[in-house]
Amino acid sequence: MKHQRRNYGQYCGLAAALDILGERWTLLIVRELLTGPCRYNELQANLPGIGTNLLADRLKFLTEMDIIRQRSQDGAKTRMYELTEQGESLRTAVLDLARWGLGMLGTPEAEEVVRPRWGVLAVEAMIDPRHAGPDEVYEFRLDDEVFHIDVKDGRVKVLHGKAPAEPALVVRTDAVTFVEIGAGRLNPLEATLTRRVVMEGAEEAVLRCSRLLGLMS
Repeated sequence: MKHQRRNYGQYCGLAAALDILGERWTLLIVRELLTGPCRYNELQANLPGIGTNLLADRLKFLTEMDIIRQRSQDGAKTRMYELTEQGESLRTAVLDLARWGLGMLGTPEAEEVVRPRWGVLAVEAMIDPRHAGPDEVYEFRLDDEVFHIDVKDGRVKVLHGKAPAEPALVVRTDAVTFVEIGAGRLNPLEATLTRRVVMEGAEEAVLRCSRLLGLMS
């Protein structure tokens, strides 16, 4: 039996979307799964403050609405949660919200949590494909999270893991610094001079990557 939940009672696309996604924590669960499949305990660890019963409730509802599904993990009894095609179609909307929200961020408070994993979506939100340059790869190392941007034939992809070939640029930093730069609260040059960001690569690659991420005109 499906959950009986309150709704807006409006024949409107936005209202219909909010009937499903408007409850607290729901979009953050989607955010986690946009960066890849997760086990239940991983979701709980990356969503500090959510109770286990509430997380279970949200996951059950999203499964019923065909936004997520469970699948077996290869070689293990543990099951993973992942987005369905319907859930994956939320990527553009979530990235647009994340891009808008970056501009609303203030100084990070001591109690606010930042996960390196979120850097993957932050990069996707920052990318302006109009500034895609020649074919090359930029690798990012945020604390213990590694991902890379692949530019090929004018198309840009953000992928998990190390670059498959020698990257044109390697960026090392921490998650808080990275989000502060994306929010426009920290100048990339200042972060580099203070060694909060370490970049290895040719100056031209640094400039191209910076333009791609909207960090310079």
